[in-house]
Parts: sequence; structure tokens; C-alpha cells
Amino acid sequence: MDNWERIKHALEETEVLKSADKLISTSKDTTLHYYVLTEPVYLEVFKGEGPETRIREGEIAWEKPKLLTPGYILEMEGFSNEAREAFKILARNNPDLAGLLYKMRYKKESIRSTTISKNIEQTFHRIESEIEDNDKELTAIIKGVDDLWDVSLMKFVQELIVRSAYESQIPDYTNQGMLSIDDSGYPVVTRNLEGLPIAARDEIEQMFMEVKQGDMAPSVLKKELDKWGVYRAYEDRFLNLFKKE
Repeated sequence: MDNWERIKHALEETEVLKSADKLISTSKDTTLHYYVLTEPVYLEVFKGEGPETRIREGEIAWEKPKLLTPGYILEMEGFSNEAREAFKILARNNPDLAGLLYKMRYKKESIRSTTISKNIEQTFHRIESEIEDNDKELTAIIKGVDDLWDVSLMKFVQELIVRSAYESQIPDYTNQGMLSIDDSGYPVVTRNLEGLPIAARDEIEQMFMEVKQGDMAPSVLKKELDKWGVYRAYEDRFLNLFKKE
């Protein structure tokens, strides 16, 4: 089985046992607590042993949502190359919505991995009870594939992002003129003549102001312009920041 087929298999085998009760916030940072349950891959060899379930527990933190390009999103930290490829596959279903996804930071330090002598269903019910007792609303439990567990996590994350976007963020951005709806009813990012999303333009203006006030390093602004591919359009303004008055 080649790498693409492994990823496709992992996506097909992924099952969300418990979805998050809340969506990603549109007004503040959001943290998702997740559990990915898998059957250890070695049980495929030692078929007489078990049951066992590997539990991977961790968190994903989103900054306050922004309109972003797919390339920007793929700079997310901590996900494997396979998970990134899975994201590309999933994003094809919403080509311009992929430009509306949330800036993501994956907190490696939050990962905990344990293996217990119970099957996945028993493990799920145990964790579900613990979640209800602790009143954790933004928590998900996902059944995945052991050697590509973060592909399974990525599938859930992408679904949560799309659901959050359609139910809360798209109406807000449409009212602000940052999005429009095409003839097929799909959201389309509103762009200026340089092809830059209106939301990104506003953010870049804010960054210019912060650099001018000394609250941001010019290199941060330069990196942002390069990411959007619009440095040439802003080059004169950027260089003027270094001129002595």
C-alpha cells in the first residue's frame, strides 16, 4: 500500500465517537481537547493478544479566527506530512472555504499517550463519562488508525473548522464584505485588484501601523507580505519605513 492509499484508508476508517459540543469561537482563542483511540498496530501480528487501546490525548489551540490561504494553513506546527496531505485531500471539497480556515497551533507538549487493556468501545465509554463529570464542552473523542493517528485527528479538525465557518463565521464575514456568495451558494473570498483577500488587506494595514509605532519588527511584516505574495505591491511603503524623517 503506497502512502496515498494509506492516507485514504486512514481517512475512511476514522470515526468521530464524540464531537465537540461547541464550535470554534469567532471572537477569542479556542482550545480543543482531544482523545484519539486506536488499536495498537502490533495486535495485527499478535492476533491472540489484547484487547488493548492506545489513547493519545492532547490539545489544539486556535488563535482568534482570520481569513487565510491554504498555504498559510499548511504551516501548522506538529502535524506529520501524512496529515498535511490529508488536509489537502479534504480541502478540495471546499476549495475557497479552504482559504477561510483558522490559524492553527498544535501543542506538542500537551500530548499524552497511554495503552490500557480494554477495547475501543469500553475505552470510549470510560472517557465519555469522565468528560461529562468534568463538564468539558470542547472535547472530542475520535477512533483512528494507529500508525496514522494524526490523519484521523486532522479529519475531525477540518470538519470542525468547516462547521464552525458555515454556522458562525461566514455570516459575519459576509456582512463585513470579506466574503460573497456565488451563484451556486458557495462562499467566495472577496479580493482586491492584487488578488489579496480584503481581510488580509486590513490585517496588513494594522501590521504597518504597528511597525511604524515600534510595536512590531519589520521582518514580521515582510514575512506576512511574502506569504500572501504581495510584497511587490507594498514594496515602496515597506522601504519607506526605514527612511529617516
